Amino acid sequence: MSLYEHVIITRPDISPTQVEEIVNNIDKKVQNLGGTVEGAEYWGLRNLAYRMNKNRKAHYNMLKINADSSVIHEIERQHRINEDILRYMSIRVDEFNEDPSPILRKREERKRKERR
Repeated sequence: MSLYEHVIITRPDISPTQVEEIVNNIDKKVQNLGGTVEGAEYWGLRNLAYRMNKNRKAHYNMLKINADSSVIHEIERQHRINEDILRYMSIRVDEFNEDPSPILRKREERKRKERR
């Protein structure tokens, strides 16, 4: 099995609970197909670098998936059908980084500065 980092960008007009449901559905699909989701991070509602389908913002999520390539192909096929998902990207990695992603680290640094 291979390790993948899978980023999903969803529409801004859906609620964070709906985004969480999408992530949970992906988790269930991966497990049903014989893989595992090692971790998931919600990066929040962020500005886009350019407009996508007339949207200026989107919800970002990153999943750390341990599965075969066929599982990733099936998930990506289902993403193309889902209208709530604007974009997705899967990257194969050699190992998962145990530290939080740079986006979450930046958020934590801002919170520390605000406390001072």
